[in-house]
Amino acid sequence: MGREPPHDVGHGLHGAKIGHTSNPRHYRYYDLVMAGFVTVLLCSNLIGPGKTCLMTLPLLGMTLTFGAGNLFFPISYIFGDVLTEVYGYARARKVIWAGFAAMIFATLMSFAVIHFPTDPKEPYNEVIQPALVTCFGNTWRIVLGSILAFWVGDFANSYVLAKMKVWTAGRFLWARTIGSTIIGQGIDSLIFYPIAFAGIWDERTLLSVILFNWGFKVAVEALFTPMTYLVVGFLKRAEQEDYYDRRTNFTPFSLKD
Repeated sequence: MGREPPHDVGHGLHGAKIGHTSNPRHYRYYDLVMAGFVTVLLCSNLIGPGKTCLMTLPLLGMTLTFGAGNLFFPISYIFGDVLTEVYGYARARKVIWAGFAAMIFATLMSFAVIHFPTDPKEPYNEVIQPALVTCFGNTWRIVLGSILAFWVGDFANSYVLAKMKVWTAGRFLWARTIGSTIIGQGIDSLIFYPIAFAGIWDERTLLSVILFNWGFKVAVEALFTPMTYLVVGFLKRAEQEDYYDRRTNFTPFSLKD
């Protein structure tokens, strides 16, 4: 599993030509992986930012402060790696757009729910309205930074992994997943934090947070590498697919398979 077929053959496990953006096959688990990706993305962006965590590292005695969402957001990159590795860049691109649309809808819904007039006759509104504002009333800078960073970072992650798969002839999955995450998460952090907090935090704090969150997310990807191998291996066997993006159109502005 994972060996690239000869270049003059250009076929995947199912016998269809590799590299073309037209791939009309229906897959058993593709929709489930898409649903998992979007779920993790929404939860980590809606629930996670509402809490800052403090953790003391055993033996070292160091304390780390980080957003709770950082514990789960890297899982969306693992989903992205699995999608690109098994189904190819074009189908991963469709999932990224689905996640982007879901984030836009969640943002608009949060704005609408918060700003609709409350019923003064309902006492519970006095409790729930401030809670909704606290949890979902992020500033426009945080919302913009989050959406833009996700979009650029995920496409960069998928592109790098797809290219590395061809370059390595399907070998060294661990290098492809970690390498693409270094690029994708690095871009994500470099976009999100300056947009959201530049001018609010001092420059040293901003830089330290960018570097810590970048390293933390890459470490999560590395920690989950054995699980990624298991999932990728299972899906390749179950779907009879191992897609290579040799002639794929890598524009992000398309929904073609």
